[in-house]
Amino acid sequence: MSNLRFNAIKNLQNGEKEIIGYDNKKVTQLFASNVFTAKAQREYLSDEAYKSLTNSIKTGSKIDRKMAEQIANGMKAWAMEKGVTHFTHWFQPLTGGTAEKHDSFFTLKGDGTPLEIFDGDALTQQEPDASSFPNGGIRATFEARGYTAWDPTSPAFILETAMGKTVCIPTIFISYSGESLDTKTPLLKALDLVNKASLDVCHLFDKNISRVAPTLGWEQEYFVIEESLANARPDILATGRTLYGHTPG
Repeated sequence: MSNLRFNAIKNLQNGEKEIIGYDNKKVTQLFASNVFTAKAQREYLSDEAYKSLTNSIKTGSKIDRKMAEQIANGMKAWAMEKGVTHFTHWFQPLTGGTAEKHDSFFTLKGDGTPLEIFDGDALTQQEPDASSFPNGGIRATFEARGYTAWDPTSPAFILETAMGKTVCIPTIFISYSGESLDTKTPLLKALDLVNKASLDVCHLFDKNISRVAPTLGWEQEYFVIEESLANARPDILATGRTLYGHTPG
């Protein structure tokens, strides 16, 4: 293994260095540029729709059909301006991975007129086949279908591949009978229970508190590496940081 490391160092020293830039753009211009952030929402949504979406995220209230139509139109305009052609409900089924059901904005009307359509119904709910999430065989055939529902607390984002660009809409995934078939729904339910339990305590001190939002704190650790060992690590020499190592325990 050590010979491989030293050979990699020699190749780095002898090879040409390709400097990748940002096309004279600031990092702040690129950061989250493919995410439907609050800034993008303000730009592409009406004031009424933006306030409705923000209120839903903060309070957990439902978004009515009229507002869903406006939000869908704004999201479509933002996505198509960035070259997006498809959308998908993106979820985490009980299979250890993620799943998507892709649809195109392109629609042909009865008279043959082509239109780019993305309405509120397509944004808020889809009906993918749940026969294998995780195992449709444990349910009756008519119960094997599942439903994805938009989770507005997670912003939509654009996924770019060699085949094109798709706007991914984070969703939950439930069965025909309402069972959780994903890893996200139980977390959202847990957050709701924490909110309710916390409110009972908060109201002992302040009756005006209406919602408690649990958060996680980030932890950053720094390690000092001996120079001779660092010089034997191509990842440290090339990037200034460790890119591989032991699996966290």
